Amino acid sequence: MEAAFMDSGTTVDKGENARLSSFIGAIAIADLVKTTLGPKGMDKILQRISEHDQSISVTNDGATILKSINLDNAAAKVLVDISRVQDDEVGDGTTSVAVLCGELLREAEDLINQRIHPQTIAEGWRLARKAAREALESSAVDNSSDDAKFREDLLRIARTTLSSKLVTHDKDYFATLAVDAVMRLKGSNNLDHIQVLKKAGGHLRDSYLEEGFLLDKKIGVGQPKRIENAKILLANTSMDTDKIKIYGSRVRVDSLNKVAEIEEAEKARMRQKCDKIIAHGCNVFINRQLIYNLPESIFTEHGVMAIEHADFDGIERLAAVTGGEVVSTFDRPDLVTMGQCDVIEEVMIGEDKVIRLGGCKCGEACSIVLRGASSHVLDEAERSLHDALCILTATVKEPRIVCGGGCTEILMAQAIDRQVESTPGKKALAMASFARALRQLPAIVADNGGYDSAELVTQLRAAHASGKSTYGLDMYNGSIADMTELGVAESFKSKLCVLLSASEAAEMILRVDDIIKCAPRAREGH
Repeated sequence: MEAAFMDSGTTVDKGENARLSSFIGAIAIADLVKTTLGPKGMDKILQRISEHDQSISVTNDGATILKSINLDNAAAKVLVDISRVQDDEVGDGTTSVAVLCGELLREAEDLINQRIHPQTIAEGWRLARKAAREALESSAVDNSSDDAKFREDLLRIARTTLSSKLVTHDKDYFATLAVDAVMRLKGSNNLDHIQVLKKAGGHLRDSYLEEGFLLDKKIGVGQPKRIENAKILLANTSMDTDKIKIYGSRVRVDSLNKVAEIEEAEKARMRQKCDKIIAHGCNVFINRQLIYNLPESIFTEHGVMAIEHADFDGIERLAAVTGGEVVSTFDRPDLVTMGQCDVIEEVMIGEDKVIRLGGCKCGEACSIVLRGASSHVLDEAERSLHDALCILTATVKEPRIVCGGGCTEILMAQAIDRQVESTPGKKALAMASFARALRQLPAIVADNGGYDSAELVTQLRAAHASGKSTYGLDMYNGSIADMTELGVAESFKSKLCVLLSASEAAEMILRVDDIIKCAPRAREGH
């Protein structure tokens, strides 16, 4: 009927077709990443097939995998979006949120086949979500008042997060690195103050935390290689000779002497600009753009260390850690705030020279130097460490922790099952389906480890029913064990975000009954 008054190129999928298309797309995306879940999850190779870029990356990070896929299905894009938001918000749980959403939709598909209305299912899910949230909050523990216990909690969370990553065999070492870096932030939680520098060579275990800021750039020729009590002028300005930069312009001269005069005028303007910079009283000049030979020689004559081509991220991060401002004009030195640090020097990492800024004005600044056999190893190690740093900063803000290893999923499922018994109507079936979806997470983790998931999950349910509420999966021995004794802990905020984001996204997809695809409106005359 709608086709009679719709433009050509507009299509409508209605009712069952629209719902089936949404379910299939979302479940397919969840199935794609669920094999990466848990400490024994598998990795994916992402290969670009562009004509100019055929690079590969090896990862098991859910957000990275989903971001790299081009999708045509609307519901699948919703899963990618919640995974990205989870990555931005918490840093961990990106795979869990997509998998839980997919399992909820799988359960919803069975309920709809039983002729239960989507609004009834959504109502039951909301009741189940409330019960699960209450169970999660009651099981959370807060040790933030005791510094020693809180640091141990952070180490446990970091080890749990890193256990599913490439660095799992050195997780204790990297967990300590990450916790030391985050504790240096002293609650500011600004990850810009933690720089991760990748240098190929050596082993992952050779990585270390540098108490200072490292800049992977070169100092100008003939300039001092070490300066103490540095006053740093940060700039984003053109330091080539001031050429005419109007596209298509030309200068006509009738003799070579005129060319020499023009060049001399350009050099005079650059000398004037350099004199203005030196008049600020700085002994270090760091520019986002290139510094050409003439200004470099002028800075050398005045004993000023000049560092060029600190890219945009680098210059912004330097401004944050040294307390300076990035300037583009130099006429008012009295209005410029310069950065400060105790020492700037050139140091060696492997075969490469880098610039170290020690004793920065923001004392929490530090750099983590990652070493590894190849660029692919370093990229995945950086992603792993980024997840750990993000989850730790989130835990510093919200210090409550919960047990990992599938413990909280079983706990929440049992809380929902208890409420199902006293809930009348068809919405009780939806609540029971929510509990089954939660129990699927530890089952998938067990399957990925090569264990009998049905056996382990039933053992886990029996343990929780007998009052052992801290029991979860021991993935290294293929059994169930007390998570507090094993030190397997996760951030309360991460678990809560997974629960809420997955259920809300699944509910949104469930309520869809039409998919309308609109062709872009053609311009007149085309």
